[in-house]
Amino acid sequence: MQTPGSSLATIRAETPLVHNITNFVAMNVMANVLLSIGASPAMVHAREEVAEFAALAHALTVNIGTADPDWGAAMCEAAAVMGEADRPWVFDPVGVAATRFRQDLSAKLLDLRPTVVRGNASEILALAGLGGAARGVDAGDSVEAAEDAALDLASRTGGVVAVSGPVDFVTDGTHAARVANGHPMMARITVMGCSLNGVIAAFCAGQPAFDATVAALAAYGVAGEVAGETAQGPGSFQVAFLDALYHLTPEALDTAARIEVVA
Repeated sequence: MQTPGSSLATIRAETPLVHNITNFVAMNVMANVLLSIGASPAMVHAREEVAEFAALAHALTVNIGTADPDWGAAMCEAAAVMGEADRPWVFDPVGVAATRFRQDLSAKLLDLRPTVVRGNASEILALAGLGGAARGVDAGDSVEAAEDAALDLASRTGGVVAVSGPVDFVTDGTHAARVANGHPMMARITVMGCSLNGVIAAFCAGQPAFDATVAALAAYGVAGEVAGETAQGPGSFQVAFLDALYHLTPEALDTAARIEVVA
């Protein structure tokens, strides 16, 4: 298994271009997170140019948090480009259980076989057709409750599924791992999960998807732990988190990563 530190070193050496079709709330924070980790972000969602731009990118993220019909069509077009080019893309089914529009759009995106699906436990349960106790975009289920759903979803898509929580669960349907890094204050900052999608995509650019996803979760969590050592609250935590991502070294990541391979 490639180490998280070596995956981080690859990002820093190659500066992958990550194309993000994300929600309005996430754009600024997500762009700064990607710059801090060593990637190059782009926020492009106009239907007139998404396919053309996706062809230039090393990876793509799709987040349905504030999607509308035009954005939904753009997401599908960009995802199709990445699939045809065999380049990675990450799908975040934000609040998928909340409305029929989100469910229908998510079904179309799943048919395009995302490289990685990342969501909270309730979103993964809903996406797998197993219910879930979501409260809007917030999870009402434990990560453990969604592990079987993640395994099923990974088998159906042929990709990786990551369930975010206090201890993350990652599987490709055959292999599985848990990542225990992180800090409680991360849950008090909006779009931390949305921004994580970009980091996962950056790690997946040119790297094996399962190992890259595990590495991305570990890097994100370690940065959260470092930020939590000095932050006085959510405001200072956000600034400290960006600094921690920027200063994170491959050696420090390998030392601090808490990864349990379970299959």
